[in-house]
Amino acid sequence: MSTVEKFIPTKKYNTIAYALMAIGLVAAIALFISTRGGATPEEAKANDARFWASMLQNSVFFLMICNAAMFFFCALTLAWGGWQIAFTRVTEAVTAAVPVLGVIALVILLSIVFGGNHTIYHWTDAAHVEHDPVLNHKKGFLNPTFFTVTTVLTIALWSFLGWKMRQISRSTDENPPVTVEEKKKFSFNNTVAAALYMIVFALTVMSTIPWLWLMSIDAHWYSTMYSWYTFASTFVTGIALITLFVIFLKNNGLLNIVNREHIHDLGKFMFAISIFSTYLWFSQFMLIWYANIPEETIYFKPRTEGIYSSLFWLMFLINFVAPILVFMSRDSKRNYTTVTIMSVLIIFGHWLDFYQMVFPAVSPNKVPFILADFGVALFFVGIIMFITGKTLSKYPLVAQNHPFVKESVIHHT
Repeated sequence: MSTVEKFIPTKKYNTIAYALMAIGLVAAIALFISTRGGATPEEAKANDARFWASMLQNSVFFLMICNAAMFFFCALTLAWGGWQIAFTRVTEAVTAAVPVLGVIALVILLSIVFGGNHTIYHWTDAAHVEHDPVLNHKKGFLNPTFFTVTTVLTIALWSFLGWKMRQISRSTDENPPVTVEEKKKFSFNNTVAAALYMIVFALTVMSTIPWLWLMSIDAHWYSTMYSWYTFASTFVTGIALITLFVIFLKNNGLLNIVNREHIHDLGKFMFAISIFSTYLWFSQFMLIWYANIPEETIYFKPRTEGIYSSLFWLMFLINFVAPILVFMSRDSKRNYTTVTIMSVLIIFGHWLDFYQMVFPAVSPNKVPFILADFGVALFFVGIIMFITGKTLSKYPLVAQNHPFVKESVIHHT
């Protein structure tokens, strides 16, 4: 069983990636053209906001799920886990898309903030803020300057620390730690870098960034559980994305040391985090309902009772009911076909989750044509597919000379 494997993207693989990017680009251009102008200035602003809302939803969603893959990598590093070393290069390759997706998201977010259309972020309208007690109270952090500095710093740190983690991981390929001291030094450096990343992750994804990028679309509403819910949503989706690439490589005769035990554990993670995500969603929802606070229902009413209710409950079925029913049995988590189908379903379900986070506030009276947004999503799928494949082709598929590689080879649950 060889651990020195290389993935060479086939012509078909690259063609699919390019085709997805092309379809997504065409969808974005078509959406941009179709949302120009309107019968009144208000309608023109609403149409323009519809386009930028699609860009916001897709760019933030795919950026955060790729970044969640690095969280998965660092969490297991801090736990000194060894079972994941068999496919850790896949995780690293997925995270390599963060800098590219980060730049795209940065451009989109700043275009919304400084574009002059205040439909998505009402707090960008200084005149409106002065006459709105709630927004005026929050203007200390809901302002273009704070938003820009925080967003730039966040994306830069995600990109840099992710790059640092990948560099440390790849260092053993050419310079294997031989002595006990060298192995201790490698583990120490790996642990410190992972800890630094986790601190940044905690200060961004688990707190401030979902507030700024997503929750501030509904700036009159707030929830202390929103960031945790967003984190859980992107975390399970990131694991599903990793799983798809692992199974793809297995089906192409690669990753020989990956077996059903590893797939089983990935399935357990998806099962557990799906339940955790739903727990956070329900806790947020239940506390507001139980407390009977009318002003807190402004977020949920258009989603659960309005025109978006069908989408909301469909998302609930996909993201909670399906995973708990399918992944409850041990055999289902060890079946490659079942895990693949559920991974695709989870990614789609949480994409819908982000859709309903954004659009009920931007387009409260009409559900936009969702296929256009799904077409835009294909552009980001193509980027992730291309960057992940290109990154995988540069290095051995299994981390060479890693101190824990033997633990991964003999892994059994």
